[in-house]
Amino acid sequence: MNKEQEIIDLLKSYNQDHIVNLLNKLDEEEKQELMEQVEKIDFHQIMELYDNTKKEIEIKENKIEAIPYLDKAKLSKEQKDKFDKLGEEIIKNGKYAVVTMAGGQGTRLRTPRT
Repeated sequence: MNKEQEIIDLLKSYNQDHIVNLLNKLDEEEKQELMEQVEKIDFHQIMELYDNTKKEIEIKENKIEAIPYLDKAKLSKEQKDKFDKLGEEIIKNGKYAVVTMAGGQGTRLRTPRT
């Protein structure tokens, strides 16, 4: 089986017939360029990611708790460096926390006051 047919079969197996139709309309140079791009796409991973968006996620812990406030403008350079390094390590190790903060009346976002 030639390379073009392999790519066409791959595209069809992932319901990408519109790309197959496009391939048939291109000149040889454009076709080769598109086929090279298609070869670099991990369709299996894309489908897994897409399928995962449909799964219901169970959050085991959903506690909301206050955290101590630090005014970054009042931190020393050493403290800022310490927190930057701590944050980088947490991200590198795949551990993180989500914090949502809000304040004010939302006027910058043109939110009507209630």
